[in-house]
Amino acid sequence: MTLVTQTAQVRQILTEHKVIAVVGFHHDAMKPAYYVPEYMHRQGYTIIPVNPALAARGESFFGHRAVATLAEITTPVDIVDVFRRSDRVRDHLPDILAMPTPPKVVWLQLGIRDDATARDLAARGIDVVQDRCLLADHRALL
Repeated sequence: MTLVTQTAQVRQILTEHKVIAVVGFHHDAMKPAYYVPEYMHRQGYTIIPVNPALAARGESFFGHRAVATLAEITTPVDIVDVFRRSDRVRDHLPDILAMPTPPKVVWLQLGIRDDATARDLAARGIDVVQDRCLLADHRALL
C-alpha cells in the first residue's frame, strides 16, 4: 500500500475506518494517549486499549477491556494508533504482523516517525501515517 501524506488520503482513512487499537494507551486523562482515544470514542469510533499493565489489572475503557498485545484482539482492527517513542515503534512490528487480521492502517501519532518500519509495513500492504495527530486531523477534516 502506501505511506500516507495527502490530506485526501487521511480524510478517507478517518471516514472509512472505525475500529482503532491504541498501542501505548494511558489511563491518565491528562495524557494524549488517553484524551485522543477518548475524543475518537466520542466521535463514534471503537477504541481498543493496548497496554500490558492495564490488561494485567483487567481494566476497561470506552466499553473495551485493555489487552496486552495486538495479537490478542479477535475482532478486525482498521487502525493501529501508536503512542510510543519513535525508537520503540519497531518493537511493535512483530505484534502488528501477528494480528489475526492485519490492520488497514498504522498511525504514528504527532512527533513519532520510523521510516524503516513504515516501509516494512507498507511493503506488507498496510497504509502508514506518520507524525500526525488523529484528533487534530479528525477535527480539521471531518
